[in-house]
This record gives sequence, structure tokens and C-alpha cells, in this order.
Amino acid sequence: MGARKQVDAPPAEFAEAVSQLRGARFRPEVFVEEMPAPQRIAPHAAAVSADVTVDGDDVATGRLVILYDPAGNDAWQSTFRCVAYVRAAVEPEMVTDALLGGVGWTWLMEALADRGADFLAPSGTVTRVVSESFGGMADDDATAEIEIRASWSPVPGPAGLVDVTRHAEAWGEVLCTAAGLPPVPPGVVAMPTRRGQRGQ
Repeated sequence: MGARKQVDAPPAEFAEAVSQLRGARFRPEVFVEEMPAPQRIAPHAAAVSADVTVDGDDVATGRLVILYDPAGNDAWQSTFRCVAYVRAAVEPEMVTDALLGGVGWTWLMEALADRGADFLAPSGTVTRVVSESFGGMADDDATAEIEIRASWSPVPGPAGLVDVTRHAEAWGEVLCTAAGLPPVPPGVVAMPTRRGQRGQ
């Protein structure tokens, strides 16, 4: 039994990354919980989902997946890859702004820079979605959303280890920015998100 556990145990590098992901701190409005990770993209993966709630309303949602391939991946230029998704409601008139896509991508780049989360090979899309209702739903207001899908490769630090915490917290920051929340004032520390936060 002992030998089997040794074989099945995840690599130490990936186990540390999962521990860091679980230890990331987010704003109180962000409810984060673990979710099943995709199994076919990389040998090892971990994932979390998040909802941003303000006054009882969900204003943004997202997912973050950490992929690990000990053999490395040429496309990633690394053994690790972060895959992120963010969706948030915006004012319908905003989606007609041709600059919105670039602004959404800038939110991610600036959040990573602000957290000191160095990265390689960024890739992604920013999509604007408008939904209008007709027929029996004609009285419903039009809704608009922005969707950010992105991936990037964390750069290891001086000790050769990837600091997943910084990347996860940057993703959380993008969620809040997309949701329209004001920035946290300097010196204010975000609290760790706990499971079951909504039920408290």
C-alpha cells in the first residue's frame, strides 16, 4: 500500500502550487471554492471557481485552472500554465465602445504586474455579448457582458518555484475590476475567502 501511495502522489512542485492556490487571499465580495479540474489538458491540474457578490447579487463569475506538466510544454514555455475565465455584467452602451476589448485585456496585464506575478506567453480573447429580448420577453431590459479568456505561464522565482498565490490573486483582482468594484485602498489587506461564506 505504501508503495502505491508513493506512485500516486502528485509531484512536490504541483502539490506546492495547489497549496498556494488554496492560500490565496481575495476580497470579501469574492466567494471562491475548488472545482473539478480538466483531466486531459495536462498530467496534473487544479481549479477553482469564483463569484463576486454585491448586495446579494452576483455581478461577476470566473474560473482559474492551474496546469502542470513535469515534462514541460513548448507552447507554454514552462511546466506550469494558468488558464483563466472572467465574465461580468456591464452597461449595454459600453459594449459599443471599440476600446472595451483592449481595456479588458489591460485589466489582466495590470493585475499581474501589480501583484509582481511574472509571466510568459500570454494569450487570450475578450468578448462583448449583448442580449436583447423579444416576444413574451420583450419587456425585459437588454443585458450586456464582457468575457475574458486568457492563459499565461508563471515564471519561477529565484528558488526555481512558481508563486501561484500571486497569479491567483491577480485573477481575483480582474474579477473585481470587471465587476466594477472600486480598488482596495493602499494598506488594506484582503481577507482570505472561506468555503460557505455565503451561508454565514
